[in-house]
Amino acid sequence: MKRLFSIVSLLVLSKFSAQNWATEDQYIQKFAKYAVEEMEKYKIPASITLAQGLLETGGGQSRLAQEGKNHFGIKCKEDWTGKTMKHTDDAPNECFRVYDDPRQSYEDHSIFLSTRKYYTNLFNLDMKDYKAWATGLKKAGYATNPRYASILIGKIEKYRLYEFDNTNSKEVLYAVLKMYPNLKDDRSFMAQLETEKYTKKAKQPVIVEVPYKQTSYAQQQKRVERIKTKAEILNSILIKTHPNDGLKYVVIPEDTNLEFIAKKFKISESKLVKWNELQGDVLHKNDIVFLESKNSDGNTATYKAEAGENMHDIAQKFGIKLNKLYAKNRMDEGQKPSAGQLIYLIDKKPRN
Repeated sequence: MKRLFSIVSLLVLSKFSAQNWATEDQYIQKFAKYAVEEMEKYKIPASITLAQGLLETGGGQSRLAQEGKNHFGIKCKEDWTGKTMKHTDDAPNECFRVYDDPRQSYEDHSIFLSTRKYYTNLFNLDMKDYKAWATGLKKAGYATNPRYASILIGKIEKYRLYEFDNTNSKEVLYAVLKMYPNLKDDRSFMAQLETEKYTKKAKQPVIVEVPYKQTSYAQQQKRVERIKTKAEILNSILIKTHPNDGLKYVVIPEDTNLEFIAKKFKISESKLVKWNELQGDVLHKNDIVFLESKNSDGNTATYKAEAGENMHDIAQKFGIKLNKLYAKNRMDEGQKPSAGQLIYLIDKKPRN
């Protein structure tokens, strides 16, 4: 009798565990849709969001996920006015956010990343470059574990989560079914799929009640929109050809960093620094950045310097190496031209 009781208890416990996403595969099946929806709204790779959820919740099994619907271990911080719970993490009894639904947790995670200055550079990255995002999160201080980036990448590649970066909210369930063919026997999943397939009603914008103060939330949403717009502008940069022998270059449309340009055009940062004689990694709007080594001569004989211009500005404008420009004009490195000064670009300035 005792043995029978043990077997029954084991079956009940097994069923209970299965209902609580006992495996990482079940977690993916349940929450991939949320990750893709967030990707569409906030331009964060679905693979990254899902991998973070898997890691932070232990496949949905963590206390924060079970009791607080908190899938990303986000602590209260100073701007949180919603429900909270105490949980021991880096220190005993730390304050963590509590949500009414996991969907809120997913959106709050997106807002958290997109409205904090530490993560601004992430949104300059290619949205399908999950390795760069994982590395960027660790570099920005998202987690203290030195292996955090490699762990995320490992989960993404183990479960092929990168496939969700190439889908959308209308097709995500088909992507899940393709990944897990056995779900065709799951009545609940197939019912959800059929409901979405045959729903003709226009989809209304999803309004998620994030428990911020109204003014604070509105300000954060404005910042999110600015980030989205900036990322779209930066991703639209096109290579141009310079009149000086067709040198390849780009004009920076918004302030960004050298790392973004290097990754976008698959050129090392060290080469870009050398070719453009850069002093730092910050690029400003309207800066000219050459994608190959500049020439020793300009494409016109002379040029009159404008007020406020320095020799580096002129070197970039005409695609000429800065040291050659100084030498042609018999100027010391760092010396600035005066407004209207005649700058020689091909021949050397005559001696007085």
